[in-house]
Amino acid sequence: MLEELSPWVIAIGASGAEGLDDLRSLLAEWQEINAIVMIVLHRPWEKDTHLRQILQRSTHMPVQIADQGQQLRPGCIYIGEPSRHLCLLSDSISILISDPKRAHRNRTVDLLFNSLVVLGGQRTIGIVLSGSLDDGSRGLAEIHDAGGYTMVLRREGQRRPGMPENARAYDGPVDVMGDVSAIAKAVKGLLTSAPRSS
Repeated sequence: MLEELSPWVIAIGASGAEGLDDLRSLLAEWQEINAIVMIVLHRPWEKDTHLRQILQRSTHMPVQIADQGQQLRPGCIYIGEPSRHLCLLSDSISILISDPKRAHRNRTVDLLFNSLVVLGGQRTIGIVLSGSLDDGSRGLAEIHDAGGYTMVLRREGQRRPGMPENARAYDGPVDVMGDVSAIAKAVKGLLTSAPRSS
């Protein structure tokens, strides 16, 4: 179990233009929070999408492209490159999984979420935002089973099932389902609360 002073870790998964819009809105709601924020966004491998610069315009927290073995710090946002999947080791150290054959290209959110389980669940939050397919569903269930908190965007209107809908169907118990503002508020509340009882 983590010590009380260990940092909160928030892992967020999204995909495509709609997921990017959700990310920007969420970061704008937070501006600054005392947690390590790790983001995976499905995006093209073939060209630079300038994701770091785009996200930086929505937040006061520094947005960084994570390095291998980097010590991650609260109050910072970390992203990976499309071909090097961002994950977490114990003691808040980043690890980048090289994937030249794209074996994990539709499972990058699951990889990140699953890596949080090494922290024992305490003081971890997994968030699924807009996106296609079902990446993140399995990893979110792992976070929940380990005692962490799970949050899923609730999208309005008739939509083809995507990441949020599949996450809700796969995991079952989700701590928070709501719009971006509801998720942002729930996260802020957790950061000032005691960890969930085992």
